[in-house]
Amino acid sequence: MPISPARVAAFDLLLRVEQQDAWAGELLHSGRLEPLSQPDRRLATELVMGVLRWRSPLDEAISAASARPLGKLDSEVLTALRLAAYQLRYLSRIPPRAAINDSVELVKRARKHSAAPFANAVLRKIAVNPAPAAAVAGQTAASLARDFAHPEWLVGRWMAEFGPEQATRICGYDQEVPDTAIRLDNTGLEDELKAEGIELAPGALLAGARIVVAGDIARTRAFQQGRVFLQDEASQLVAALVGTGSRLLDCCAAPGGKTAAIAARNPTAEIVAAELHAHRAGLLRERVRAANVHVIQADALKLPTSGGFDRVLADVPCSGTGTLARNPEIKWRLRPEDLGDLQLRQVAILRAALRQLAPGGRAVYSTCSLEREENEAVVEEVLRGEQEYRLRDCREELERLRAAGELVWSDVDSLLGGNFLRTIPGVHPCDGFFAAVVERR
Repeated sequence: MPISPARVAAFDLLLRVEQQDAWAGELLHSGRLEPLSQPDRRLATELVMGVLRWRSPLDEAISAASARPLGKLDSEVLTALRLAAYQLRYLSRIPPRAAINDSVELVKRARKHSAAPFANAVLRKIAVNPAPAAAVAGQTAASLARDFAHPEWLVGRWMAEFGPEQATRICGYDQEVPDTAIRLDNTGLEDELKAEGIELAPGALLAGARIVVAGDIARTRAFQQGRVFLQDEASQLVAALVGTGSRLLDCCAAPGGKTAAIAARNPTAEIVAAELHAHRAGLLRERVRAANVHVIQADALKLPTSGGFDRVLADVPCSGTGTLARNPEIKWRLRPEDLGDLQLRQVAILRAALRQLAPGGRAVYSTCSLEREENEAVVEEVLRGEQEYRLRDCREELERLRAAGELVWSDVDSLLGGNFLRTIPGVHPCDGFFAAVVERR
């Protein structure tokens, strides 16, 4: 019998994530799933994201049923085993026989025929062995990491930074399918989207945000024409902090959601959007079609601009630990030593961004990270001993947005960590973002 198209697609995508460090979200929104029926697209998405979210308990189950160490298995075999193990342990409506047989066939399809009997035996053991009972969540970093499939070192950091209760909420949020949020520049689009089968609900943080309740937004004309953007509400809020001016700079602009939001807020301004990599700069040009946005391929540390910008956004490359619900592969790739390397580049980018400001201009420094090294520590390092720049209180900016009717989240205090904006997954219904506003005197 042929292998389920959904399982074939999920296997191929997971293998690219494993072997090529590809991003699952980008692959799932590429044309790879286009030939599939809608039910098969949904199943393929569930399988890919489910395997990545729950990888550690899946590997424990495979290890317990196998005489071979996981490190000795070919990536094709391990991926097929994870795919079946996820279905056996987490998807009660999938017949075990179908999950096992298709994964064995996937092993053969990957030209690992000699491993097919081994895969069959391991999966049959997993099918009859019950999953271990959950520990009492939240007691220790180890129990929280085990119950919610996170690296223990990362959970330990969150417990120290946020406390056990919030760390538990972060981990729980990471393991759920997050809401799909969109930004609407024109509320008249709602009727158009409704006519195409899209059901929307109001955003939780911002008046201009909507939550997609039903329908495939990526297949609508408005999305394909660049009139609607998929963008988490915390990301939208960071873009709103940038405010207005006559000359604006987005110095790490791809993929372009914030750039587009800034352009919508500043339709007559001169906006420069810089991106280091040529292919991402090309995608940025395709996605952000506002006439007043000039996309350049350039390093944020060596921008070919003359400065004098009223507003600068430095949304820097970061670990992404605030986005694990959308990008679960991050937690298996990230290492503690990566944070120091990221911080060095982030400090350099923020310093370069501040040099682009006109007197009286403001820069927004932001990350989608929960880690102090990438957030407060970067701002503190850059401003240490500085007389030319000062840190503004994000409360002022949030109150401005609230007074204008843009911010609808009632608990402004919960969005603040000292002078900084901070959203926390599970505490807020969105990704974890950090932002600081710095003004040139």
